Amino acid sequence: MKTFVLGGTGAIGRPAVDSLVAAGHDVSALVRSRERAFELQARGARPVEVSMFDVPGLSLAFAGHDAVVNLASAMPSTLQFVRLRAWRATQRIRTEGSANVVDAALAAEVGILVQESVAMLYADHGNGWVDEQAPVDHYPMARGNHAAEASANRFTATGRTGIILRFGLFYGPGARHSEQFVAMARIGVVPVLGHPDGYLSSIHVTDGGRAVAALLAAAAGVYNVVDDEPLTKRDYATALARAAGHRPWLKAPGRLALLLGHRTTSLTRSIRATNDKLTSATGWTPAFTSAREGWAATAEALARRER
Repeated sequence: MKTFVLGGTGAIGRPAVDSLVAAGHDVSALVRSRERAFELQARGARPVEVSMFDVPGLSLAFAGHDAVVNLASAMPSTLQFVRLRAWRATQRIRTEGSANVVDAALAAEVGILVQESVAMLYADHGNGWVDEQAPVDHYPMARGNHAAEASANRFTATGRTGIILRFGLFYGPGARHSEQFVAMARIGVVPVLGHPDGYLSSIHVTDGGRAVAALLAAAAGVYNVVDDEPLTKRDYATALARAAGHRPWLKAPGRLALLLGHRTTSLTRSIRATNDKLTSATGWTPAFTSAREGWAATAEALARRER
């Protein structure tokens, strides 16, 4: 299948491109620099220089493709996460950019659109399991994700296949925030956002990339892309600390994160999401059952890279 990927050099995009190439798909990907072009070529993809804010240019780039995968983002660093200004680029990508991608895909007569979203859209469900039918919330920081999902639904409404991926909090080598988490854990500081008994749904970037490739053959709709066993935030912090090889002396900010209001809503709520729909539709299963195994593999990979 001829597939065009936006965000193919990002944390999820890299393993997604690798999985698509490994599955035998003919992959093109948006790039904005010569360095990124060389990187994509080395991984078996064809780089295309175009902006997602140029609809005519995107239409030309999409022509002849069977599917478009939009994983584009511009996530702020961990230290900038609570600053509203730091989210401006990401919000524009998710609103205007995602709408442009759909307009261009329709003009190019593409049949399949895959759109990245997040599981953190769901309302707090305590310790109950959360499937794709569960109600979502409309807090301010989620505006971009809802806009991106609306664009994908608009694509489906034309009779084509729009697939929405609600990723859990992703982590792993190449994900900047998770590499920062490991660095913090090595000095005994681990993040706990919200109530320690609340659940956090996560996904290792490699498993997320594999899910993207698997879902190209799925029916239109929303799919949770999460691991098999969401951990409580207390257990998640413990798994990170053990992977880093240090006993934590500070778990922060804990419940104090609740005081930041909608700026941390996406991370302070309890979401125990299930991947049953994804596994039933595609046969995909995560290599890392939970963050316990995933963080251990991540810390080991980062240590090898630093040697």
